[in-house]
Amino acid sequence: MTASAGTDLFYAGLPVFRDFTQIVDEASFRPLPDGWMIGVADVVQSTKAIAENRYKAVNMAGAAVIASITNALDGRDFPFVFGGDGASFAVAASDAALARQALAETATWVGEDLDLSLRIGMTSVDAIRAQGHDVRVARYGPSENISIAMFSGGGLAYADAAMKRGEITLAPAPPGAHPDLTGLSCRFEHIPAQRGLVLSFVVTPAPGASAKDFRAVIEAVTRIVEKTPNASRPLPGKGLRMKWPPQGYDLEARASRRRGESIRVRKVKVLARTLLAFLITRSGVRVGRFVPKKYLRELVENSDFRKFDDSLRMVLDCTPQLADEIEDCLKAAAADGIVRYGVHRQEAAMMTCFAPSPSRPDHVHFIDGADGGYATAAAAMKAAD
Repeated sequence: MTASAGTDLFYAGLPVFRDFTQIVDEASFRPLPDGWMIGVADVVQSTKAIAENRYKAVNMAGAAVIASITNALDGRDFPFVFGGDGASFAVAASDAALARQALAETATWVGEDLDLSLRIGMTSVDAIRAQGHDVRVARYGPSENISIAMFSGGGLAYADAAMKRGEITLAPAPPGAHPDLTGLSCRFEHIPAQRGLVLSFVVTPAPGASAKDFRAVIEAVTRIVEKTPNASRPLPGKGLRMKWPPQGYDLEARASRRRGESIRVRKVKVLARTLLAFLITRSGVRVGRFVPKKYLRELVENSDFRKFDDSLRMVLDCTPQLADEIEDCLKAAAADGIVRYGVHRQEAAMMTCFAPSPSRPDHVHFIDGADGGYATAAAAMKAAD
């Protein structure tokens, strides 16, 4: 095996941990190999889009970054994190050109088809380390079917800030460019809270806080959540609602439209395809290798509702008492100068799905609050500064 091939397979070779509280253990993380590239993206003025009731489109833009790069890399495993109104990722040097092109095409598509502005940037892990930060990655397995990347070291946060300062910004692709977004959809209805409310929150280290103190707060919060039934997962085992036509069929049509194809023609095709999926899912009848009950069970297991990317992010279906307990913990830590945080309470969660092949078990489902979610929580954190 060449040295390049060894670093390319770095992420796929990492051990997978199943206990989410292990994110506080630095031994769970490994430094990215030299030469890897870090990519970041976020929707500009997402708060304004939320106020215009367009958060489903904002989530679609963030998930499109992950879908486009996954498809550009022919499904090869790479570490990424969905942030609600954006996404971050890392790729080996040999995949950097493909990822850069997919990212640029996604920015153009988001502008032309979603009428949103997606800010994008890339830099090397070497450049990040030269600034005194690191990028360390771990693999958390919410189920046996998928793993989700966790990041530490401060490098991802540095790259995001550098992008927003205009230091590592990439230009969008030329007009008309369209990434391969095969498998990206949002067909399910909003998911009403089962336990009282849906809580979205973001927690970052306060300036000057020690890594040890920050990890202690993160551990306290995760243990509060872990003691609840099913870790307050916002997807119910039963009761996921799919209607026809689905809420997100227009977004799916824009994502799946081919070059030169009118949006009207693509909408007709998507309506036909989603009607078939709706009938199959509702009947529960197996069609080929697709088994509806198995897919729905995997959907719940493969939901991405908590993550760590130099910040702790969670979307929980919880009681008001649990939300208060989490907020009290964070408020005390903020008063001690250890964390910055933002929370947002809402009545429902929503889901954006990436399933290139529904018959395979490795489809992933990105969860966020249905009324602002992560973006509103992050805005609350900034407003408190």
